[in-house]
Amino acid sequence: MLTKAFIPYQGYYSTPFCRWQGAMANENSIVLGATTAARWITEKGWEPGIFDYLVFGNTISQLHQFYSAPWAAALMGCGGITGITVSQACTTGTTCIFQAATGVETGMYENAFVLTTDRTSNGPHTIWPNPSGPGGEVISENWLMDNFNADPNVGLRMVETAENVAKEEDITKEDCDRLALRRYEQYQMALADDRAFQKRYMFAAEIKISRKKSILVEEDEGIMPTTAEGLAKLKPLVPGGVLSFGAQTHPADGNASMVVTTKEKAAQLSADASIPIQVIAYGHAREKKGYMAATPVPAARMALNKAGLSIGDMKVIKTHNPFVVNDINFAKKMEIDAMEGGGYLLWTGCAAGDCGASLILKIG
Repeated sequence: MLTKAFIPYQGYYSTPFCRWQGAMANENSIVLGATTAARWITEKGWEPGIFDYLVFGNTISQLHQFYSAPWAAALMGCGGITGITVSQACTTGTTCIFQAATGVETGMYENAFVLTTDRTSNGPHTIWPNPSGPGGEVISENWLMDNFNADPNVGLRMVETAENVAKEEDITKEDCDRLALRRYEQYQMALADDRAFQKRYMFAAEIKISRKKSILVEEDEGIMPTTAEGLAKLKPLVPGGVLSFGAQTHPADGNASMVVTTKEKAAQLSADASIPIQVIAYGHAREKKGYMAATPVPAARMALNKAGLSIGDMKVIKTHNPFVVNDINFAKKMEIDAMEGGGYLLWTGCAAGDCGASLILKIG
């Protein structure tokens, strides 16, 4: 359990997220993430020099990935600091926050900036040497699609690992469609009052269309209208399975940042010092081969155990939900409703390779 790591109230943001091959498709995510962070820091009225460490996270490699953390720091105006790069598929952000919190907890640094970014669009195509191949023929890899579609340890597509969990837990397509529709309804609730909720945390991304023209992306891109009738008509992606196109999230592009610091510094930087946000605990897990969608449960249980808390103490539960099976399985195993929790915030999710991670925050 952590006791010294805090997040300033409104010391964080997320850009809108754009659909695959959408407005952010051609941006280097390292550059876009860092320049967005620089704009945000300027708007906050902060000097970049207040930060003494950068935790940078991305999953899909970009040009000049080798220099990602120090390059991003320089683009942010923090060229005098060092940092690390973390990559853990879909739980990268959670692990970055924990790494920053651990450094604050141990006194390694006092004011860390967490910058996470990814671009699933136009992923790199890599070539690997193959000395034993005929004529030195190389091995090629489509970085995004090949890895989404085959875990080398298991030989299954990600969606097939979710189908394994659905079969084991007797989850039906009707169950998946019902919760997918509820998630869409909840998203619509977030758009109420001219997107008042989203505007509390969302920060626009500036995209260069040409050397002379830029646009601001201010809203999510790629959200599809969803109805019960429409979901019912969609066939499962895997024959005999339960998950249709409508019951899984789409790959997207965007970035997010968060300041992790001491309690005193958090109060100084906070938009409201009476609302402290504390990093409490972290959990991690690995499930049996081919059951990636089940990992949020043991990861969350570890974080709860480290914090000395129960699932009933959680006021808000947020999951990384690439497949709606994740949330249905989590609700069933944790004996909660799939829509609500019960004074803390719990985040939990799966990552490639049947892994998962979880984080607990205390707000107020």
